[in-house]
Amino acid sequence: MSFTKQQIISSIRETGFVPLLSHPDPQVAAEAMKAAYRGGVRVFEYTNRQPNSFEVFKSLLTVAESLPGLMLGIGTIMDKETSLKYISAGAHFIIAPILNPEMAPVCHEYNKLWIPGCATLTEIVSARNLGAEVIKIFPGSVLGPGFVSAIMPVVPHLQLMITGGVEPTEKSLAAWFHAGATCVGLGSQLFTKEILENQDWSRLEQTVRYVLDVIKTIK
Repeated sequence: MSFTKQQIISSIRETGFVPLLSHPDPQVAAEAMKAAYRGGVRVFEYTNRQPNSFEVFKSLLTVAESLPGLMLGIGTIMDKETSLKYISAGAHFIIAPILNPEMAPVCHEYNKLWIPGCATLTEIVSARNLGAEVIKIFPGSVLGPGFVSAIMPVVPHLQLMITGGVEPTEKSLAAWFHAGATCVGLGSQLFTKEILENQDWSRLEQTVRYVLDVIKTIK
């Protein structure tokens, strides 16, 4: 199953939420992804931080085929070679924690959504000039909602994904969306050590539903 860049962007805008998971066990990762899907998520990032990330990601792509409408991308991609590797495997989109200009032409060539990570206004404008339609603000814990609200009047119409420092609470979510975020990414705050160790998929699904409900109310 394939998706256009605009389909993915539309889904990101609609839900306002992208779960970010990194786990070495493909079965655990699959169950976590399915729980998030049952909770209402339709855009999901597996994060490239494990020695066997490529193998786990390929197994998740197979699982995603049985989940209609699920868009599965890869995060923590740093260069064009790794981008091409995951695009060839079937990644629906590419997310980076940095702005590496060499990744842009690769993603554009294969018509894949590229979401680079930026931490300054200069990087944000550079990313937009390179064709990034959604830009990741990272680390959110350092930059804070005030950074987003300050830059939005300067560079309007940005579509920003905030990761790092986002919590699954009404207070945290409201601060980011009121500042101007298009969506947020939740990783360890969502896939807690306790949930993963206990494989408490019901609790994960409930948390996802709560986050989506809060975002819908805020937006």
